[in-house]
Amino acid sequence: MHGDLHPANVVVSDGTLSGIVDFGAMFAGDPAWDLAAAWVLLPAGTASRFFDMYAHADEAAIRRARGLATMKSLFLMLMGQNGDRGLPGGKPNWGPVGRAALDRVLKGV
Repeated sequence: MHGDLHPANVVVSDGTLSGIVDFGAMFAGDPAWDLAAAWVLLPAGTASRFFDMYAHADEAAIRRARGLATMKSLFLMLMGQNGDRGLPGGKPNWGPVGRAALDRVLKGV
């Protein structure tokens, strides 16, 4: 598993996922880390379909993924705030992505 799927670590071409980058955190472990991408990367309303297609997405894994997605969303929002403030390493365009992901997590879509 990748372990750190968020918008800066995926490559999209013509609206289709075409690659994944930044494998510094690649490891074996809890699939919930990658399942969290359902809320962080995918459009609203697609998480349940994603889980249906994933072979090992039981309810406990989905609950863990929801918590991890919340954490990743907050991280993206913080990086966005840091960018807005001009702080080193800040990414102003990450804030809206994090807010949208958190909204999807909270709505369960």
